[in-house]
Amino acid sequence: MLGRRSALVATLTGGALALATLVPYAGAAAAPDDRLAPPPKVPTAVGYGGAVASVDADASRIGLEVLRKGGNATDAAIATAAALGVTEPYSAGIGGGGFFVHYSARTGKVETIDGREKAPAAMPHDAFIDPETGMEYPFFPDMVTSGASVGVPGTPLTWDKALRKWGTRSLADSLRPAARLAREGFVVDETFRQQTVDNQERFAAIDSTAELFLPGGSAPEVGSRFRNPDIAATYDLLGRKGVKAFYRGPLAEEIAATVAEPPKTDDTDLPVPPGWVTTEDLAAYTAPDREPTHSTYRDFDVYGMAPPSSGGTSVGEALNILERYELAGMNDTEAYHHLIESSAIAFADRGAYLGDPDHVDVPVDALLDDTFAAERACGIDPAAARPKPVAAGDAYEYDGVCDDPAGPGVTAKDTENLETTNLTVVDRWGNVVEYTLTIEQTGGSGITVPGRGFILNNELTDFSTTYRPDDPNRIEPNKRPRSSMSPTIVLSDGRPVLAVGSPGGSTIITTVLQILIERLARDRTLPEAMAAPRVSQRNAANTGAEPAFIQLYGGPLTSLGHRFASTAELGAATAIEIGPDGLLTSTAEPWRRGGGSALVVSPVD
Repeated sequence: MLGRRSALVATLTGGALALATLVPYAGAAAAPDDRLAPPPKVPTAVGYGGAVASVDADASRIGLEVLRKGGNATDAAIATAAALGVTEPYSAGIGGGGFFVHYSARTGKVETIDGREKAPAAMPHDAFIDPETGMEYPFFPDMVTSGASVGVPGTPLTWDKALRKWGTRSLADSLRPAARLAREGFVVDETFRQQTVDNQERFAAIDSTAELFLPGGSAPEVGSRFRNPDIAATYDLLGRKGVKAFYRGPLAEEIAATVAEPPKTDDTDLPVPPGWVTTEDLAAYTAPDREPTHSTYRDFDVYGMAPPSSGGTSVGEALNILERYELAGMNDTEAYHHLIESSAIAFADRGAYLGDPDHVDVPVDALLDDTFAAERACGIDPAAARPKPVAAGDAYEYDGVCDDPAGPGVTAKDTENLETTNLTVVDRWGNVVEYTLTIEQTGGSGITVPGRGFILNNELTDFSTTYRPDDPNRIEPNKRPRSSMSPTIVLSDGRPVLAVGSPGGSTIITTVLQILIERLARDRTLPEAMAAPRVSQRNAANTGAEPAFIQLYGGPLTSLGHRFASTAELGAATAIEIGPDGLLTSTAEPWRRGGGSALVVSPVD
């Protein structure tokens, strides 16, 4: 087992470089004469002086350039995020929200910003009930393609606040490279085209969205150049006038009007019901500081995002449970059995307790208490899978003693989509940013603010769509829906050694947890931990798993009682490891979601 900072990277460099050479870039082949080749993506880079990792090559390049010109981690993170709003507009952008986690090399502190979207003041409890039928709208495409699903965006204020707290550059400077990218255009790859095709019905239902993202009535071709001068102009506006121009004034009025009366096409069959976001809601939005969650795993301090994210508590609780076992001495079947069981337990408690802490009591300290973890671990049988779903624990009365087994639990309804995006940045001074941002569904609400170049989120579908007064994630006015985003920074002896995060809806939690366990407990290099086949148990009868995981481990685990449901891919993580003497290993996905882009300022030859 790896337990010390120096040991964490003892075998890293060779393994990382070897893996990087084994993963070819699929788009590197010659393009047809009339098509361009997308920029190459390298999933692993090792070196010094700063590093960036994201899902997109253009975005990572922009972030790295900021570092090369003397910007710090926050400067580079905001520039990268703004670029992702151009190249990944179906996953993130200024119409959405996210969670920003920052480590300061000067103070040694981890701090966070909660940029989660917020329900409007007039949000009714029956927001997702069709008044004509008295039944819930079908989730896809009806419920997600609606003004009713749009929450007050938090991303612009998050960017501004982060720069004011930790950055050295202005918002205008940070947005300028992304605006230039939007005007010049980026090369459409297979992922962007396929996401457009998958959402063609939704996009075609909205005039402004169809005009921008379905030029000529169809999805842009792979190898074509996609330009978005509208988002460039919007970035220019925010650069000149600041984020107040988003939350007040003409743009705010346009956002509210678009939510209240979505610009439907005349021939769509989708209902596209209106929503409730007003100019008053936009003007009242805040992005509060939140105390990060803190748990320990062996010699490591693990910091994550507090509620309304469920990521920090769920990852931390699962790690506390797994800390009771010597995973390094287990074979694959034993280790993954314990990982699956601990994840089910953490998700049971997530469903029972997690919501917006400004509206419900969330027992964060209890969920991260080692005594609570000891009591919850009692339900794990090393030789057999426990029937799923499991029951939640009592976070208000526990003593760490094994009691009689609780009865069956319930599987919380999961309406989180598998998209979102994530980025990781480390600078030359040792500052670290882990940032997960989203517009929720692939394509968000599908509603583009006319002439402004960005899609509004559908984040309010992360609330429990059926109202129950005892549900911590019930719909309430001015409330932030529960999230699974899990941006995580790991310290050893007070210094950062690893930062990791991922998109993927509720599978974010299991993706981050598995990468941490693979790296910290199972002695894999970070690139190996990133590439390992993934599994995702979320307190359901079936455990989601990638085909390669089922092929490698499914047989022995099935004999223990586990049941698997195949899913093509889980997550699209990024991570950076900080080793001795500042050696950085920047990693992104080798293949999931088209692969990611990892860069360092001064690569090691």
